[in-house]
Amino acid sequence: METVASPEVFLHIKVVMGMVISLSLARLLTGIAGIIQHPGKAKPYAVHLGWAASMFLFIIHIWWWEYRLQAVPVLHFGIYLFLISFCCLFFMLCALLFPVSLDEYGGYEEYFYSRRRWFFGTLALTYAVDIVDTAIKGADHIHSIGWEYPARNIVYVILCVIAAWTANRRFHTAFVWLNLVYQVSFIFRIYDILG
Repeated sequence: METVASPEVFLHIKVVMGMVISLSLARLLTGIAGIIQHPGKAKPYAVHLGWAASMFLFIIHIWWWEYRLQAVPVLHFGIYLFLISFCCLFFMLCALLFPVSLDEYGGYEEYFYSRRRWFFGTLALTYAVDIVDTAIKGADHIHSIGWEYPARNIVYVILCVIAAWTANRRFHTAFVWLNLVYQVSFIFRIYDILG
């Protein structure tokens, strides 16, 4: 039994994770393309589109940073299962943003608020699980990213719980747009360069 993960093991895990992440991106992009192809079929909603943009950034950012997994000295099946499950959360978020059909709803606004508890509950879980994902990469990695990362995730979990609870349009509008500004800032300030 190997005690250190070989590059082939890392590549194998990345391929499986990549398949799930690819499904997430495909669902997101298919949803956006559907809005462009049939703009009269389901009325778009800016807050919903903002969360679609946020999911796109979140997914590509997570995939960018999962490169750090190669620093994990030993990869067990439990870690593998955890990582695949983590990727599955992104698919669920994208599926919740873009259902197969909107026939029961008057558009994306009505759909978004009717499923906000599922979406924001899953998003809160994703931010919590992301802390565990970061911990897998080791104590040195956790210390290297500083206090902002765990504080950010805790604040996001709290805001997601509030978003799941309230249907206040002003709160949701402010949350999504401030989230996008912060998300871009966070990526370029802290995670811009792999190394």
